[in-house]
Parts: sequence; structure tokens; C-alpha cells
Amino acid sequence: MAPSSIALFNTLTMQKEPLVTAEPGVVRLYVCGPTVYSYIHIGNARTFTSFDVVVRYLRYRGYRVHYVRNYTDVDDKIIKAAHETGEEPVALAGRFVKIFQDDTRALHLVEPDVAPKVSEHLPEILRIIETLVAKGVAYESQGDVYFSVSSYPEYAKLSKRKLDDLCAGERVQPGEQKREPLDFALWKAAKPGEPSWDSPWGKGRPGWHIECSAMSAKYLGESFDIHGGALDLIFPHHENEIAQSEAASGKPFAKYWMHCGFLDIEGAKMSKSLGNVVRLRDALTRVDAEALRFFFLSTHYRHPLHFSDKAIADSEYRLEYFYETLRKVDERVGGKDFGQGPLHGEPGRFLQEFEAAMDDDFNCPGALGALSGLFGLMNELTDKPPVKDKALVGRTLQALRDTVRKVSSVLGLFEDDPTQWLLRRRDRAVKERGIDVAQVERLLSERNEARKSKNFAEADRLRSELKGQGVEIMDTVAGTSWKVAAPV
Repeated sequence: MAPSSIALFNTLTMQKEPLVTAEPGVVRLYVCGPTVYSYIHIGNARTFTSFDVVVRYLRYRGYRVHYVRNYTDVDDKIIKAAHETGEEPVALAGRFVKIFQDDTRALHLVEPDVAPKVSEHLPEILRIIETLVAKGVAYESQGDVYFSVSSYPEYAKLSKRKLDDLCAGERVQPGEQKREPLDFALWKAAKPGEPSWDSPWGKGRPGWHIECSAMSAKYLGESFDIHGGALDLIFPHHENEIAQSEAASGKPFAKYWMHCGFLDIEGAKMSKSLGNVVRLRDALTRVDAEALRFFFLSTHYRHPLHFSDKAIADSEYRLEYFYETLRKVDERVGGKDFGQGPLHGEPGRFLQEFEAAMDDDFNCPGALGALSGLFGLMNELTDKPPVKDKALVGRTLQALRDTVRKVSSVLGLFEDDPTQWLLRRRDRAVKERGIDVAQVERLLSERNEARKSKNFAEADRLRSELKGQGVEIMDTVAGTSWKVAAPV
């Protein structure tokens, strides 16, 4: 039986609530996926990474998770983009599905159990629209079908907006045949050059919101546990999903609503209109993918995340510290047997602190804080152990290393081989800083010879010379290595 200690913030009630699922030990989770008309940006990537950790942690806690994340491959934006490139809309969407998969693979996102596409679920979409029309809460108008918002009294219960204010800000656009400004399209009549399908109202295509209602019902049921997405989907997308789903089924839609906060760049919300959108694939040419994932998790998923070159650099150097520590530990205790016995410093407390943070609305910054203490103890035991019992130190380091492996499965961090990660990091930094590797290796060799001959003054001089070139030397039990020093 999965534990009931997890609490999550529910946008619907605006408070933290204990996670109590419809079926004990099972979580049914739907996350709104990408609209595949272009490359995803880092704000999208932050949202998908946040829910990736949610899925991982729920499974870590013993839940059986049914994870659905869709692709919107029929949409106005896709049609517009296809017109600009001269492609067929379906072909363009398929191309960007593949690009999405390639780009996000670097972030180590777990694959959803189902990744449905709109174009493959027209029967389910048509069925729910027909139900809404038959119930009198949707109507046909010149080939379009609209949902009547006034027929659903609880409209705006998620966004907490006032209907009068919404009506004042909404207008019937040219070409729309709806009765009231807030009514939204379930089905759009075909236009020349657009993809279309047969329906009881003539050829056309689905509106944006209906897809998620149809696909979540198919794979998770008409009522399920958690619905997630980015903050900007609360209105109108998620609001409209609730209205049409509950009007069709007569049942509550999703019990918990989780929303990921905005990402801004140097203090300005990322926006295409402002021209400050950073594509994920462009970011990955400038920063290690795992460091970018670390950056995403360094701020609570519900809070704004501030993207800057400094913030990314800080994440890279912080991750480098973690991997350097793991390399030292692996060199010290990897594969060795220190026997059974007591441990130093109560290392089990770090896993308890990690779980307590994650139980509290998936608080990744708090979880990383617990790891900072764990890695601090690792460094203390490898560099200046406070006890002389080598077996005690070895057992404790192995226990701490095992804890890192456990939390790695949740955070998707520290899963790489430390030496390989550090070499890749060094190679990238060398290229960025223009460091002559051959010269560094020559000076290191000279320093090693000076140390062997006990010419410590010369060894110190060579260390200073390398430092002046931006190189930091590390003497370990396994020998001498080097890295590119952090900028002063």
C-alpha cells in the first residue's frame, strides 16, 4: 500500500491537500503536452521536467502511476506554420514530434505510458461533442459547434475569474458564429487548405480544448486524480476542459490541479512578442543538459524561475561540485568491503529529510538542500575524517553513496559516471575559455616530477602558473587531475 503522506497544492481549492487517489496505490495523471508547430522553449522544458519528477517520486513512493502526456498535432498554429513552410500540416506536426522527442531526451524525461495525438483520436472527440450537443449544452452554427458557457453554472471555478469581467474582455471574432462571447469552439468547419475530417456537422476539425477531455477520458477515465500543465493553461484551456468534461459526463473531472510557474529571462517573462524566447535545443548548445535540469529543479515548480547566464553558470558549477564529490567517494570506497557495523553521523537522516521535502508538494529545492548536507558529510569524510576508524568511514561513505543512487532515481540527477561527466564538463569549459590543453598537460607533468624530487617550491610555482591560466589542480588518492577554474 502506498503511503498517504504526500501533500500537493491544488489550484482548484488554492490549498495544499493530502493525496488521496480514487484507487488506493494508483495515480492517474494527465499532463498537457506540446503543440507541435515549432521547437519547444525552456519554459516548456521546465514544465515537463517538473512533472517528470512528480511521476518519478510517486513511483518511488510505491504508487502505480498511469502517466498520459498528449501531443496537440491539430491546431491553428500548426496550420499557420505549415502555410509558411509549404508543408502539409500533418507532416509538419510529425516532424516536430520527433524534434520534441530528440530535444527532451537529453533532459532524461521518463516516457509517458501513453502519448496520444489529436489526429489519432477523432472518434473519441466526436463522441464527446455529440454528447454535449444531445444534452443541449453545445450547439451547431454553420458547421461550427460551440460549447454554451452559460449552461455550465460552475464555469471559472478553477481560474476564480468573474464572468462579468470575462464577458467584458471577450469579443466575438470575425468568422465566429457563436451566440455568446465566452462560448468556445468544440468543432470548426473546414476551410480551404486545412486538414479536415467528416462529422455530423460537415467536414471540419476539433477545437483546441476538446482534445484533452476526450483523450484523458479514454486513457484515465471520466474522473481521474491529477491534471497538470503550465500556469498559462489555467484559463481558458483548463477551465474549458472542466466545463465540457463535467457537462458531458455529469462527474467531477480531475480531483487535483497542478500548475508550473512561469520562467522569465533577466527579469522579463519569456514571451514571443518580446523576442526573448530561448529554445531548448539552443540552450543545450550552451549548457550541459543535466545542469539545465538541475537549474529547473532549483526553484519550486509553482514559483517563477529566473533564467540568466549567471544562474545557468551557477548550476553548472554546483553540479560539478556534486560530481567531484562522487568521484572522490567512488575512488575511496568503490567495490571495497568494510564489513558490518555502525555508521558515522546518522547518514540515514538525509534520506528522511529528502523524503520530507518531496512529500511537501514535491519541494525539489528542499530536497536539494538535504543533499547539500549529505555531500558536505561526504567531503568531510574523504578530506578530513573526524574519526580514525577507516572501516567506519568506508561504511558511512558507502551508505551515503547508496542514498545518492536512490534520490538520483527521483531527481534524474547524478546518474552519470562522475569521471565521464567531469571530462565532458572540462572539455566544454576548455573550448569556451581557449585553454591550451597540451601546455596544461606539460606543466602538470613538470609539477609531478618536481613533487617526486621533493622540489615543493617549484611545484608551487607551477601550480600558480596554471592557476593564472584558469586551471585548478586537484590532488587525490587516485592521482592528480585538473579542471577549468570558476571565473573570478
